[in-house]
Amino acid sequence: MYEKIITHSDFDGIVSGAICSVALGVRKIYFAGPSTITKSLIPISENDIVCDLPYPLCCGLWFDHHEGNLQELHHRKIDPATIRGRAGVSKSCARIVFEYFSERTSLPEFIEDAVKEADIIDSFGYSSIEDWRKESPGKIIDNSLNIKESSRHAMDSYMRAILFLLTERSIEEVANTPKVRERFEKYKREEEGMLRIIKESSTFMPTDQDCEIVLLDLTKYSRRHSLIKNLAYLIYPDALAVLQISNLFERNTKKNDLSFSMSLSIALKSTAHGKDVGEIMRTLNIGDGHKGAGAGIVHSKSKQEMLEKKALITEKIFRLWKNQLDQGVPLIQTNTPPRI
Repeated sequence: MYEKIITHSDFDGIVSGAICSVALGVRKIYFAGPSTITKSLIPISENDIVCDLPYPLCCGLWFDHHEGNLQELHHRKIDPATIRGRAGVSKSCARIVFEYFSERTSLPEFIEDAVKEADIIDSFGYSSIEDWRKESPGKIIDNSLNIKESSRHAMDSYMRAILFLLTERSIEEVANTPKVRERFEKYKREEEGMLRIIKESSTFMPTDQDCEIVLLDLTKYSRRHSLIKNLAYLIYPDALAVLQISNLFERNTKKNDLSFSMSLSIALKSTAHGKDVGEIMRTLNIGDGHKGAGAGIVHSKSKQEMLEKKALITEKIFRLWKNQLDQGVPLIQTNTPPRI
């Protein structure tokens, strides 16, 4: 009945696609980002399944867990209840997909372990920095995805291989396959370089007197760098959030368009707070996300416009951050490194 699965090109999207594949027997898998769907860059029909992405013009089944995508349906005057599949706010899309199919068919027992890992990874649901740094099967696979292939086709082939392995084996077995381990070990070697770039490129906004948000500005680089922005917390353990700004690239050519990606620190998990990164992105109408993480894209026609928008959006993000209601969040300043 269904021809292909279009899913997000991250760990949550891979696990979501694996569940759909094993439940429905679909073997054609395509990976995409949110903008691919919103710009209708690929054909999607009623014979297709879409996971962890915005709702397209039409599809056979749609699964998602982003609050912003549900709000977009409201703006389009579409009732989510009329869409086949399931959408709701959750730690991961994999959880939404798993619960949907668990009510309808028998899934392999081992697949729930992958869902539990997706819950933690996609929501950054770690109890401490030490907890985040521990190796787990999901972390090993997720970090292996940070090693880019020589082409989009090669990267898609690797993600597709991981997806199909997750339909047949436990996540522990998948994490210990030679290819995954090889890429994970390469990631660990490259992590030192990531930390160096973060040290060179991070600062705090002049208006951020309490050093709450690490500003990781990668726009000075002429080539794309694959970084884990949350590594900034190893350098700035008392920061409350990290905001990464980078240029978009097309066929390895740097564009004037900007990507903003932000996440909350694990330190905020131990206290009540009113911070919501996804809401910041939605308020600025540049993207979406969850309470703990969000991302957006800003288009620019020239370098000068790019610089102006970078300064403007950064300041707006900080203003919205400060305006969000705090409920007893301490201004954590002890041992905060000096401005760079």
